[in-house]
Amino acid sequence: MQHTAASTRDAYMHGHHESVLRVHEWRTVDNSAAYLAPHLREGMRVLDIGSGPGSITLDLARRVRPGHVVGVDASEEVVARAQGLAESEGVPNAEFRTGDAYRLDFPDGVFDVVHAHQVLQHLARPIDALREFRRVLRPGGLLAARDVDYGGVIWSPEAPELLRWRELNELVCAWNGGDGNAGRHLTRWARAAGFAEVEASGSVWVFASDRDREWWGGNWAERALESTFAAHAIESGHASRTELEAISAAWRRWAADPDGWFLMPHGEILARV
Repeated sequence: MQHTAASTRDAYMHGHHESVLRVHEWRTVDNSAAYLAPHLREGMRVLDIGSGPGSITLDLARRVRPGHVVGVDASEEVVARAQGLAESEGVPNAEFRTGDAYRLDFPDGVFDVVHAHQVLQHLARPIDALREFRRVLRPGGLLAARDVDYGGVIWSPEAPELLRWRELNELVCAWNGGDGNAGRHLTRWARAAGFAEVEASGSVWVFASDRDREWWGGNWAERALESTFAAHAIESGHASRTELEAISAAWRRWAADPDGWFLMPHGEILARV
């Protein structure tokens, strides 16, 4: 099997299959941005980069009312979905736009907070993106970034197929130009981008209850076969359809195991201009 070297494709590894969006829509400030929550204030102007279907964005908007939150994502389809969610949930101080993390369509120094959840791992030039985030922050403004570190993911019971799943996440992410271990690099990247004051932390997602295992394992069993991750794993030469079918089946076995436990670590930074 041919293995392709890391590239500068700058392509999003997971895509927007329903199994991916279900996980994205589960995210809130409490489970994905708790490190930022104490710093949010009424009236703030917030930019949410890589806002996806908008669940974190709307949560941010509720917390900074009457301030304004703008969610930016590269996918027009997902932006439309997020805008519909904002309207249906009655959150008028949130809006969504398509955009490019490297070239944000905003003047200098207009935001109090720039938030990026699970974004930098997918970018070929994360330091350049962070420089752009810094540009749109006002003096004293706050950058909040959180990214997974696949090298630290652990689970029980052991399964070779899930070990291969973890390896494929890193390999396919690199093939697309990203870094599946971004969480451990955030501090260094932020300093290189010109942020002098950087506070680092970390937090985890844990899936262990019957309900959580069914949800997490079921989503990944589907994603392993149907999402852009699967297409890219095959296109890059890192995996075959047969191998992905074995990984999908392993996820379903894990989900059905009453002793199943899964932990996903994340690096986090708060950085000031």
